[in-house]
Amino acid sequence: MLPTHDRTATVALRGSTVHFDADPFVFGDDALRYESDSLIILEGGKIRAVGSYASLRDQIPSEAIRHYPNSLILPGFIDTHVHYPQTQMIGAYGAQLIDWLNEYTFVSEQQFADPDHASAVSRLFLNECLRVGTTTAMVYCTVHPESVDAFFEAAHDFDMRMIAGKVLMDRNAPAELRDTAQGGYDDSRVLMDKWHGKNRLLYAVTPRFAPTSTPEQLEAASALWKLRPDAYMQTHLSENLAELDWVAQLFPERKDYFDVYEHYGLAGPRAVFGHSIHLSEREWQRLAETDSSIAHCPTSNGFLGSGLFNFQRAKQAVAPASPVRTGMATDVGAGTSLSMLQTMGQAYKIGQLGGYSLSAAKALYLATKGAAHALHLEDKIGSIEAGMEADLVVLDLKSTPLIDFRMKYCNDIHEALFIQMTLADDRATQAVYVNGRQAYAGQAQDANVHAMS
Repeated sequence: MLPTHDRTATVALRGSTVHFDADPFVFGDDALRYESDSLIILEGGKIRAVGSYASLRDQIPSEAIRHYPNSLILPGFIDTHVHYPQTQMIGAYGAQLIDWLNEYTFVSEQQFADPDHASAVSRLFLNECLRVGTTTAMVYCTVHPESVDAFFEAAHDFDMRMIAGKVLMDRNAPAELRDTAQGGYDDSRVLMDKWHGKNRLLYAVTPRFAPTSTPEQLEAASALWKLRPDAYMQTHLSENLAELDWVAQLFPERKDYFDVYEHYGLAGPRAVFGHSIHLSEREWQRLAETDSSIAHCPTSNGFLGSGLFNFQRAKQAVAPASPVRTGMATDVGAGTSLSMLQTMGQAYKIGQLGGYSLSAAKALYLATKGAAHALHLEDKIGSIEAGMEADLVVLDLKSTPLIDFRMKYCNDIHEALFIQMTLADDRATQAVYVNGRQAYAGQAQDANVHAMS
C-alpha cells in the first residue's frame, strides 16, 4: 500500500485515457473512447470532472495535477471470479478439474481456519491485485468464517470495493472443509449482516458448486440470498465435462446443470456463474432471461484443459438469441496470473481456438465496464465519468525494452491496447488509485510522473 494523499483532497491526473460509452460487442470497437490529453479531477473518492486538459486546467491548481506522459489511464480492472485462498497454490500441476481440487485446493484451504494465516494471505492477495491494476474482485473465501472476516478486514483497510463470501460445502469434500446446511446458513447470515454494505464491501452467498452441496444446502443458500436480494450469489457452472456427468448423476431430475441452480432459486440479477463453457442453448437462453451473469476464466480453462468459452453466443445480440452479462476473470489458483492484461491476452487465444477473434477493445471492455455490468455495478465502477468511484489504473506503455521498441511501430490506440494485452505484465502498472487515493506506485513512477508547474 502507498497512501500518498488523503482521498478527501482534490487531485487531478493528466494523461491519455481510454474507456467505453457502449458495449463494443454490440456497437463495434468504435464504442471505445480515446482521449490523448485528458484531465481527471478526483475529489472525495469520486471523479468530480473529466475532460480535455485544455478545458479543465483552470479548475484546479497546477501543483495538484499529476502528469503521466507515455502512459494510459484506464478504469481499474475488475476480476469477476477469483479464489484468494488459492494464491498460495497458483501454478500447481493439475491433470483435470476434479483431480486438481482433491490434490491441491482442498488441502490448501484447510489452513484458512487459522485467522492469522487467512489475514496474511488476504493482504498479500490484495497487494498483488494492486500490483496488476485490479481494484475490484468477486472473491471466494473458504468454508471457514475466519477466512471471510480476515478478507473483509483487509479489504476494508485497503478501502477497495470487494465482493466475497464463505464457501458452502456439505458433501463430497474433506471432513475438515464440510459444513452443514443449517451451520452454513447461520455462519453466512452472521457474516452477511456484518459485512454487506459496510464501506465498499459486498457479500456473496457462495455454494462452491452443485456437487459439493446437498439439495438442503442449496435451499438454505437460496433462503439466505432472499434475506438480502441486493447481495450476490456466486458459484461454478459447466467448467468440465466430467463435472457435467457428475451433476447429472447427483441431480437426475433436473433438465441440465443450470436448471439445478435455477430450481433452487440461485439464478437472477447478481448471480455470477464462473466458467460456463459447456452450455446447451436452453441454458444460454435461461441465463439471459434470468439476468444472470457469467465470469469468463481463460487462463484457468486453458491450464486445466476445461474447454473453450463461446464468446459469440455469450454476447449474441441478434434475436432470437439474447446476450448474457459477461465479465473477465482470473480464477486464481487454476488461473496462472492475477494480471488482467495477461488474462485478456489468454482470452484472445481462447477465442482464436474457438473461431472467434476477440479484439483488444472487446477484451478490455470485459475487464472494465463489461465486468462492472456483469456485477450490476456499472453505475459505480468500470468507467471514467463524473460521479463514478475513483478507481483507476495508469499503464506505462513502454514498460519493457521490447514493448518500448514495439510501440514505435504502433499505428493507433487499438493496436497499442493489443500490444499491451499480449506483451505486458505487472511491470506496466505505473500507478493505481483506489477511491481517489493513490494506493500503488510502480517502479516507473519516479521517472515518468511530473508535477505540473
